[in-house]
Amino acid sequence: MTTALPPLSALENATEFQPRHIGIDAADEAHMLSVIGEASRRALIDGIVPRSIARSQPMDLPAATTEAGALAELKAIAGKNRVLKSFIGQGYYGTHTPGVILRNILENPAWYTAYTPYQAEISQGRMEALVNFQTMVCDLTAMPIANASMLDEATAAAEAMTLAKRSVKSKSNRFVVAGDAHPQTIEVIQTRAAPLGIEVVLANSLDEWNTALDGDYFAVLAQYPATSGRIDDLKADADKAHTRSAAFIAAADLLALTLIAPPGEWGADIVVGTTQRFGMPMGAGGPHAAFMACRDEFKRSLPGRLVGVSVDVHGKPAYRLALQTREQHIRREKATSNICTAQVLPAVIASMYAVYHGPEGLTRIAQRVAAYTAILARGLKALGAPLREHGAFDTLSLHTGDATEKIAARAVSMGANLRIYFKEYLCISLDETTTRADVELLWKIFAEGQALPSFAEFAEAGVEPLIPAALRRTSAFMTHPVFNTHHSETGMLRYIRQLSDKDLALDRTMIPLGSCTMKLNATSEMIPITWPEFAHVHPFAPADQLQGYAELDEQLRAWLCQATGYAGISLQPNAGSQGEYAGLLAIRGWHQAQGQGHRNICLIPSSAHGTNPASAQMVGMQVVVTACDANGNVDMADLKAKCEQHADKLACVMITYPSTHGVFETQVKELCQLVHQHGGRVYVDGANMNALVGVAAPGEFGGDVSHLNLHKTFCIPHGGGGPGVGPVCVVEDLVPYLPGHATAGVAGGTGAVSAAPLGNAAVLPISWMYIRMMGPDGLKAATETAILSANYISARLKGHYPTLYASANGHVAHECILDLRGFKETSGVMAEDVAKRLIDYGFHAPTLSFPVPNTLMVEPTESETLAELDRFIDAMIAIREEIRQIEAGTWPQDDNPLKNAPHTAESLLGTDWNAAYSRETAAFPVAALRQSKYWSPVGRVDNVYGDRNLFCSCVPVSELVS
Repeated sequence: MTTALPPLSALENATEFQPRHIGIDAADEAHMLSVIGEASRRALIDGIVPRSIARSQPMDLPAATTEAGALAELKAIAGKNRVLKSFIGQGYYGTHTPGVILRNILENPAWYTAYTPYQAEISQGRMEALVNFQTMVCDLTAMPIANASMLDEATAAAEAMTLAKRSVKSKSNRFVVAGDAHPQTIEVIQTRAAPLGIEVVLANSLDEWNTALDGDYFAVLAQYPATSGRIDDLKADADKAHTRSAAFIAAADLLALTLIAPPGEWGADIVVGTTQRFGMPMGAGGPHAAFMACRDEFKRSLPGRLVGVSVDVHGKPAYRLALQTREQHIRREKATSNICTAQVLPAVIASMYAVYHGPEGLTRIAQRVAAYTAILARGLKALGAPLREHGAFDTLSLHTGDATEKIAARAVSMGANLRIYFKEYLCISLDETTTRADVELLWKIFAEGQALPSFAEFAEAGVEPLIPAALRRTSAFMTHPVFNTHHSETGMLRYIRQLSDKDLALDRTMIPLGSCTMKLNATSEMIPITWPEFAHVHPFAPADQLQGYAELDEQLRAWLCQATGYAGISLQPNAGSQGEYAGLLAIRGWHQAQGQGHRNICLIPSSAHGTNPASAQMVGMQVVVTACDANGNVDMADLKAKCEQHADKLACVMITYPSTHGVFETQVKELCQLVHQHGGRVYVDGANMNALVGVAAPGEFGGDVSHLNLHKTFCIPHGGGGPGVGPVCVVEDLVPYLPGHATAGVAGGTGAVSAAPLGNAAVLPISWMYIRMMGPDGLKAATETAILSANYISARLKGHYPTLYASANGHVAHECILDLRGFKETSGVMAEDVAKRLIDYGFHAPTLSFPVPNTLMVEPTESETLAELDRFIDAMIAIREEIRQIEAGTWPQDDNPLKNAPHTAESLLGTDWNAAYSRETAAFPVAALRQSKYWSPVGRVDNVYGDRNLFCSCVPVSELVS
């Protein structure tokens, strides 16, 4: 008997991506709806999303395609980029990513799916890697303290400017910048300075520099080596700045610092730069881990994240985020920076590059670059090329005058990109990937028919570097054993595995963090980021070589406009906080163009994400806080009163939607209309966009500006705390005020907000793949499933932990806040204790005490299976039973599994066990843990000790032994 085949359409969709991404199938959905008490998913969504904001039209996006189909399409787009040999430099260089690091970190979900290390106990591996990063930066710069990475070199320089402003005694408002700094750095500094009223003095010649240093200023910045390659002795300049109570900032090249005198030895107060050439491809501009190091006196104002060393409850050294961690959530409008993310994954790669090569290996790489540079210079001089005479490490400049463009075009025809500098100069930068053939190619470009010099002859004669003798480094660096141990691939592989085994990431467990959207980062989405066509192009290569990126940019912006309902988008901001900043700059620019530049009041609800007020103060706005009602909604009466009170100066309101409390506020359209009536614009924070895509669009219901978190809603991995991408989206009349990028020839109403025109361009293919494989129906289904999953958790746990905020029908959006506040009185248990006990059950904790103290905010996302949701729910119910044991007096309030969590294997295997509960209860509270158990590498970490005894470099071996 012949059995008919299924319809061809069904077979063609057999490999569709949607059921791979969404963890809930039809049977699961039916069960979950029965628990919630709803007849269908459609009925559930209709009862949660206010009808007044429901989308008027479905998203106009291409229908979903298969993983193979999407990869083939994207490969064709990537093929439109031309990968020439880059000698452009300007802060971006060719580099070799060691295979052991590429495969086991960059391509390893144990590293790229991890979250920011706010829960110290389950983040010891990635924090050790970050302490290695900090130590590497401190050693190479000869500075006492460094943070755990910045977004890029240009924004790090801008942050250094504001760090200096608040740290020095000078009351001046002038900031002096050497004209020979990287152009993109100068541009971002100018963007950042304008709304703060800081005057940037650009010194384009030695005379202008000397005149400026004799004047009035609070800080100066110089590139070291300069963007043209020149190496200057800056000690006297630093001394002069100090006589004026001003700070000296050096933007330094870490690889060069293996050979040239480090800034900390000649008087720099702050050192910034990028670690891109430590194993991260150029990627059209990012992501790359920038760094900032500073004097010890500045450490408590240092922006970004800092990993410090503390002790755990057993007295053992343990890592934790220190000092200003999430300081914008505490200080809000008084915050000194709005940065909420770092570049953790690139920072880990850079630190591992340093661990793998060690100080001798890094020095050898730098010496090779310096030797090639010296040989290149000798050959160019022999050919009569107009070489400028100056000390150099890796970059030469030539005064080519009227022939500049002709020579640059000749180079392109021969497969190479040179850099045009100030129209009449050419710069040539060498790097780790330079070969003898590359040097000979460069000679050929300038030879014009002459016989080429003999490379072998120059090399055999001995190579004297072009670095001035007085500026050569003599001090040791990276002497800690970690940089002098793991140099074989076997050793490196095991070290990486040892660290990743200490951590919890999405490859082991759901990460139920509210407001952070930890969802599947599919393998097919990740594959394209290592394609050479995307990875090995320079952000400032000629535009006709970047046509693939241009098409990717155009398509992704169009698709995101469909998802949000906005008219225009810029992908330049390289973090959500930077997207906020760019959006507020657009509002500020629009008001100024309307002759309303005096409008500077920004209304922000008390429940808002802490970056909102921090971003507002960065663009010169004054924050006025508005109240929330008992249900967590914006208090409309108070908002109306504030709008009327500040009507003449109202610039905007910033809201998060759905709200930070996890509910859809029904009056959001009325809120937008109210603000518009008083002359303000509406900023809708896109942090919770995972509850909106396909069902509602902020650009339709009244928003004027939003930023998106592509590392949340659109599947770019969190990478342990970065990279991020934070596109800024605007309505039609604000499109002219999106960020431009003069260095890259991109027009815009405001200046550049990141170093590269497309920000973290190399990870944009991830979001492109996600949208292309999901299609409009899949994206909408993802949103609805995320809402379904959150309501399922809330419903199943309501008898154990009440949900703090809900809509009138008892439902939540895509996340729910579990109220644990009552346990303090009945058992002494705090939300933090539940968070730490969840580690014993093998879970990363939900968001702790935000936005309401002593609560847990849970966001399950659409990617989790019903089995994983139930495993989490069962763990929470089991912990509630443990709390009841404390409430009943079975266990003391100060000696119970929650207060002593997490339990390490070592503590449980000790000879003495004096706890009021059994070892079995501590280790295996549910039976399934006997088959699969995550062991926390440390006990509960002492946060207070770590801040009082700040120590941010590799732990001395003696302390580890003790």
